[in-house]
Amino acid sequence: MKRFFQSLQAKYMAIILVALFLFQAAYLLVAVLAMGLEEKILGDQNKNEPDPTQIEEKWHADVKELEGASKETVLNHFSRWKKKYPDASMFWVDEKGSLMEQLDVKGDLPANWTPAFTAKFIKERYGGNPFTVISFIGGDERNGFIVLEIPRNLFLPPAVLLTEKYGLLLGAGLLLIISLFIIVSFLFFRGIRKRLLYLQEAMERRDKDHLPISIDVHKNDEIGQLEQTFNEMVLELKNSKLREQEEEQLRRELIANLSHDLRTPLTKINAQTYSIAKENLSPEGKQAVKALETSIVNIDRLIENLMSYTLLMASKHKLELIELDAVRFVRESMASWYPVFEKEHFEMVIELEPFEKKWLADPIWLSRIFDNILQNVLRHAKEGLYLEVATNSADEYDEIIFIDHGKGMKNSSGEKGAGIGLSIIDLMVKGMKLDWEMESGDEGTAIRIKRFK
Repeated sequence: MKRFFQSLQAKYMAIILVALFLFQAAYLLVAVLAMGLEEKILGDQNKNEPDPTQIEEKWHADVKELEGASKETVLNHFSRWKKKYPDASMFWVDEKGSLMEQLDVKGDLPANWTPAFTAKFIKERYGGNPFTVISFIGGDERNGFIVLEIPRNLFLPPAVLLTEKYGLLLGAGLLLIISLFIIVSFLFFRGIRKRLLYLQEAMERRDKDHLPISIDVHKNDEIGQLEQTFNEMVLELKNSKLREQEEEQLRRELIANLSHDLRTPLTKINAQTYSIAKENLSPEGKQAVKALETSIVNIDRLIENLMSYTLLMASKHKLELIELDAVRFVRESMASWYPVFEKEHFEMVIELEPFEKKWLADPIWLSRIFDNILQNVLRHAKEGLYLEVATNSADEYDEIIFIDHGKGMKNSSGEKGAGIGLSIIDLMVKGMKLDWEMESGDEGTAIRIKRFK
């Protein structure tokens, strides 16, 4: 139950209930004001003469009983009715059509009343506002007539009177209550939106390990529970990252130990193979020793690649960037590899043009890149027996190009280990902030090492 009262749903329900309470209170206030207005406006009039018909009958009866048509008699009659109906107005016209007396009449009345004007007056007042009653004094038209006028709004229900008199104020009050409800709802949802945006921003922030950062939880509502779940997820990610790093470290140590342990017996095998090669062997034996020596070289190269890849992934492979003449460096590398390709009967095409600027690179890393490329050509492109090494300069970059006519990287060459060699090339090239591209197909492979200017 405590958790429910802390929820956003409970808070918004509370806002709605308070708004409903205020609406009910407003209607109750209207009712109280209506009752007070009814008592204030109508008073005894509403109790004694609540019906216009009764007022008309009473007026006719009182006027009929008037004895004579003296001024004093008529004024006394006006005074009695004025006490009952303070808002009423009355006037007296004698038998000659002369206006004799008037009381609280609004507007100007003619001093002499002709039959035509009298008929027009009666027509205009019939069923109109104010409520008008015309009676002959003593019930005889020869004595003249007196007129009673009462505003018709006095006969309206209290609620209608209240609306007419205080409608604007009541409307403003209800509008104020509605506005308060809208403002409180807006602030409520704006607070929710602000917290959600803060949570979104927290999800986008990263620490040095590129993991999300935990956030502070201030409330225990639904968003607070979401924030708590997010923090738990961040903790799980950090623990997972830590376990991954520990496992990676163990894997690297295992690879390093295995590489060292493998090289020791490999050295012994190589020595024994050398000893066997000096013996007087048959042609088949010499061929077997040669194949064994080739396998030893391949295994040693794979172990070296594996060690290099592990060190590169761990960012422990030493990098020293210096300015060097890249074209001269390529020429020196090709001079050391030329006899190897010549022995395998490769057609060699070397077209090296100098670059305007030197490259910023590590000579050991760059040499390792070239060695891996040339080893892949020697091992995987023997069918084409073609190698081209060239340079090219453009406005945006300088590049060194290696082209062979082998089957392409997508086809099987019967040799293993090309994948890790290419991975080492990628890591070293990017580590020196260079770029590279490889295009491989059935007609051969082209690798471009680029330095953008």
